[in-house]
Amino acid sequence: MSALRVLAPGFLTTVQDLGRFGHGEEGVSAAGAADPLALRLGNRLLGNAEGAPALEMTLTGGTFVFERPVAGVLAGADFGATLGGAPAPPWIGFRALAGQSLAVGPTREGARVYLCLRGGIDVPRVMGSASTHLITGIGGMGGRALRAGDALALGPDPSLPVRAVAPGRLRALRGAGPLRFTPGLQGDWFEREAHALLASAEWTVLEGSDRTGLRLAGPGLPQRILDELPTEGAPLGAIQVPGDGGPILLFVDHQTTGGYPKIGNVVAADLPRLGQLRPRDTLRFQPVGFEEALALLLAQEEAIDALWRDDG
Repeated sequence: MSALRVLAPGFLTTVQDLGRFGHGEEGVSAAGAADPLALRLGNRLLGNAEGAPALEMTLTGGTFVFERPVAGVLAGADFGATLGGAPAPPWIGFRALAGQSLAVGPTREGARVYLCLRGGIDVPRVMGSASTHLITGIGGMGGRALRAGDALALGPDPSLPVRAVAPGRLRALRGAGPLRFTPGLQGDWFEREAHALLASAEWTVLEGSDRTGLRLAGPGLPQRILDELPTEGAPLGAIQVPGDGGPILLFVDHQTTGGYPKIGNVVAADLPRLGQLRPRDTLRFQPVGFEEALALLLAQEEAIDALWRDDG
């Protein structure tokens, strides 16, 4: 029996977990949640495994009806959701009754919210993951976004209480300020001016951005070496610069290889913040060393663990 039926799917709603890894040589990037920190925290609130599959909604949410009692939480941005007509704010666990509807509206902040449900969305694993990879059409609900009429089942209920943590503490784990980045493999291909501009200019997310890459508008980044780069591996968070000088941030559904030079790479601790960027949002960059990048990630993980210790 399904636990959730889709009445309206929203702009782009897909099943996502933390991604499928180890298939880059086959041309399949990890995909997974665009804001993995939100997914992890939402699942922890429910007692699920951190990577339990959930529904990722982008910019505009969907409307769903619960076909049996379910515990859940909306994790991430505020989409003005209501459950049975009553407000259902993000980061506050809820218990839905059979027949109740959850309506998730347009975003009030950020780009994505995750509907995490007790037991996780139960769909077949492809290459070890439930994540929807839209480019190759694998994972999730047949490799596609949800449609009206889709019915979703849940996995085993861990039968743990829904935890309550102050939403402000959860949001604080994301951090703020400039996106930190480490040097890229082709950093020496760029003029000194380009490095200065990357770290000092304000950049705007362009309309054509999606889960493959975030295109940025700002000053052009001049190259010193104009040779053609042989195609090589392209990691998540790479700051690629095509010939027009406009940077592209490689995102969760990115191609696994590319031929544009890379001037930098966003640090792991800041990657979840990319998932909440919307078209026309502005951002800044800050260079850091590799040791600092590792320290930032370790500090973030320690803050996550401390949150649950403090919560008892």
